[in-house]
Amino acid sequence: MNLRSDDVIRGVERAPNRSLFYAMGYVKEQLDRPLVGVISAFSEIVPGHVNLDKMVESVKTGVLMNGGTPIMIPSIGVCDGIAMGHIGMKYSLPSRELIADSLESMAIAHGLDALVLVPNCDKIVPGMIMGALRLNLPTVLVSGGPMLAGLNGGDEISLSSMFEAVGSFKAGMITEEKLSEFEHNSCPTCGSCAGMYTANSMNCLSEAIGLALPGNGTVPAVYSERLALAKKSGMAVMDLLREDIKIRDIINDKSVKNALVCDMALGCSTNTVLHLLAIAHEAEVPLDLNLINEVSERVPNLCHLAPAGPTHMQELYFAGGIGAVQKELTKRELLDTSLITASGKSVGENIKNSFIRDTNIIRPIDNPYSETGGLAILWGNIAKKGAVVKRSAVADEMLVHEGPARVFDCEEFAIKAIYSGEIKAGDVVVIRYEGPKGGPGMREMLNPTSALAGMKLDKSVALITDGRFSGASRGASIGHVSPEASAGGEIGIIKEGDIIEIDIPNYSLNLKITDDELNARMKTFIPKEREPIKGWLGRYQKLVTSSDKGAVLE
Repeated sequence: MNLRSDDVIRGVERAPNRSLFYAMGYVKEQLDRPLVGVISAFSEIVPGHVNLDKMVESVKTGVLMNGGTPIMIPSIGVCDGIAMGHIGMKYSLPSRELIADSLESMAIAHGLDALVLVPNCDKIVPGMIMGALRLNLPTVLVSGGPMLAGLNGGDEISLSSMFEAVGSFKAGMITEEKLSEFEHNSCPTCGSCAGMYTANSMNCLSEAIGLALPGNGTVPAVYSERLALAKKSGMAVMDLLREDIKIRDIINDKSVKNALVCDMALGCSTNTVLHLLAIAHEAEVPLDLNLINEVSERVPNLCHLAPAGPTHMQELYFAGGIGAVQKELTKRELLDTSLITASGKSVGENIKNSFIRDTNIIRPIDNPYSETGGLAILWGNIAKKGAVVKRSAVADEMLVHEGPARVFDCEEFAIKAIYSGEIKAGDVVVIRYEGPKGGPGMREMLNPTSALAGMKLDKSVALITDGRFSGASRGASIGHVSPEASAGGEIGIIKEGDIIEIDIPNYSLNLKITDDELNARMKTFIPKEREPIKGWLGRYQKLVTSSDKGAVLE
């Protein structure tokens, strides 16, 4: 087989290159095998990544067992939870591009023949996939797995419960002692936070798109089965290399649609829209927001994991996992089961023995939570290029809402108003200048949404932003409003007290003023200028596209 590493370590001319491998303790027998990059996001600052050292060792064992030479290469990774609510969140989404760029750089510079991606949390999963798509090598992804849920008085809790507890404390609904109980029990193990938040959404979709082996989305981080999965992933990449099956053979227009179908059934994070758009961009696959609503209209929502419901990833695992969800979707022929996957088998072969073990966690397709999918794209005069909402996490009474705008030009101003009790039932909180360029970095608004939920306002107050939301957000949280305020978008002309109409079933989001008034405001609208940004964020701000294009760099 022709290997990329041949250009790096074969022949007399490459003796100097080989000498540097020998300097690291490699032997000739290792260099005679294919070089497999094991891209590890291990660190001691991300709870979803502290176990990845063990995952990497298992992957390396699998590669060795099947005839390859594994080489660990590190990747950065931002913990969104730790970065939440301060300037650190500006770096979260931009880090996706750094991860993709660094993976591309390391793999090409060192002539790797295949890749096993070992991420776990939010931006790291799509960042690695994006970089791998540029290279088009045989590739398998295996994540670190989800955290187990905590317990509080017999009820399951997780990170979203923790953030909401802060709002409850601020509203005088719980004591400081109760808040401390949440603080010490919400995140009891390593792993990606336990609900269907962004990290677990992307790990489930990595399985659904075919890039990860069955089980990747749901096997808990602390289970030995996760280590076995890592070994199998290391073995699988060598089989893909021999069969010359590359990542773009797996990720294509049909598999992206399969992922969208599973996204709707599972009720995944709104961030999956950004990341699937970006992944499709790197794969050179056409994808726009109109397809998302088209898929949502056809695909029922079968799961209500946190924050939409009280259950977590461990229940989805015991209920049959992603395979059971996929098998149920085939009953309406919603998936293309012929597509090749990282296992070397088709989707249909992977799920042929799958079934639902608990219909309270994965509902049968003839008894769904709703006949429409978990996500919706809204359009209107303040979202001409779209906005995104996780409608499966919106209370029925908020699916259609009309109320006065409470306008804030940054997250900090909004959270201060919420905590001080200035936001009342019926209000529509507007947070702008937090988009990809305006932030810059498109911060997640988990603090405001959680505060509203903790104060029991999530069923009476809506929030819209040109920023985005954590997968842990619930309620009528409408993000990714595009064009953003900093790009001259209509969200920038909303005034305090304006009436905003939200109609999620009909996919609409509108400012209730006449067209003449809107046009008059737009003629005089000058976006606010921020202080110049230095360093990486400054470069990002100049290059980043809008959220409806996945906030990729151009």
